[in-house]
Amino acid sequence: MSETLLAPRSLDDKLDAARRASIVLATTASGQKDAGLEAIAAAVESNAARILPANELDLANARDNELSVGMQDRLRLDAARLASLAAAVREVIALPDPVGGVVRGSTLPNGLLLSQVRVPFGVVGAIYEARPNVTIDISALALKSGNAVVLRGGSAAENTNRVLVDLLQEALESVGLPAAAVQTIDEFGRGGATSLMQARGKVDVLIPRGSAQLIDTVVQESKVPVIETGAGVVHVFLDESAELQMAIDIAVNAKVQRPSVCNALETLLVDARAAERLLPPVLSALRSQGVTVHADERTLAIFADGVPATDEDWATEHMSLDLSVAVVEDLDAALAHIRRYSTHHTESIVTNDLARAERFLAEVDSAVVMVNASTRFTDGGEFGFGAEVGISTQKLHARGPMGLSELTSTKWIVRGTGQVRS
Repeated sequence: MSETLLAPRSLDDKLDAARRASIVLATTASGQKDAGLEAIAAAVESNAARILPANELDLANARDNELSVGMQDRLRLDAARLASLAAAVREVIALPDPVGGVVRGSTLPNGLLLSQVRVPFGVVGAIYEARPNVTIDISALALKSGNAVVLRGGSAAENTNRVLVDLLQEALESVGLPAAAVQTIDEFGRGGATSLMQARGKVDVLIPRGSAQLIDTVVQESKVPVIETGAGVVHVFLDESAELQMAIDIAVNAKVQRPSVCNALETLLVDARAAERLLPPVLSALRSQGVTVHADERTLAIFADGVPATDEDWATEHMSLDLSVAVVEDLDAALAHIRRYSTHHTESIVTNDLARAERFLAEVDSAVVMVNASTRFTDGGEFGFGAEVGISTQKLHARGPMGLSELTSTKWIVRGTGQVRS
């Protein structure tokens, strides 16, 4: 039995084991990593009888603790979601292994051969809450990219994550990979999360996923380099030229399909010159799906079936069937509103005007900017990355949905024949 499955150890022991596992993974052949991923996918598919009862315990606790509807939705696993998780792992198998890929290279005049190649980070830490899918997603991406991963999944999903990590470790061992490549530190509670944030030298990069408060805490307190995944105050702007049916379809899909996720629509902006034409049918379609409209005065004057918006609504990631709606004078006003309230996640414009579309794409400073498309497409799976680590809203190292290549760094390889510098 591996050291990971023996008696309980300290957090430092776990981090040291992760480092040893990362050294093994860094030179593991793609075929063996893919075999590990297939074992993980099969384990997720065939162990619903172990996973779902644990998940139901977490859901019962969530209801007792009055977690929000959005948090409960993120926490919930069922047969369909397990099948989707297994499918996402198999999509990762089909992707090229980034490790060893050449980013660029050249031959110097003195004959030195230079190449910049992709290498794993080493040990990746992840802090997240009420998202058991992240346990599988980030473990799969870490394995394929040659990294060990240390998970702090939070108390809300602790029962589910315990089972999932056990399954992950069993799958890895079944193909001869170190079980310590995937570990949880949930047993150490919040103190464990703090220790993980302070473990510079033992953890190479830390990725938080969750509420704005959690992410801000990690960014402010961590001594380990952080890839920041941000909250999603996501905007859709209906331009004067927007086609009505397209506006309805995009607004409803972006808000209703899964309102608890970070790429769901939170604020709808409507050009004043089209408000009388667009607002009643668009908001009626949303109301028919149970959406509560938090409307500014100009919106309420046209569509009365809403509640008055507060100043806080424009900066709120509702993560529920609540939507902030404002009438704005024109594209300039829409851009100004987005600049003020956006969390730089995803914004979309619905328009038939090419010039306005191109201006929106050029001037909106977000990780993903769209024309005539639902914001729900901001997703690693939809972008062809298989699973995703998260959606980065920062500008250094990674931005937008993060897949395999975003879990690698680079190093320079220099091959010479005895050259010395003069």
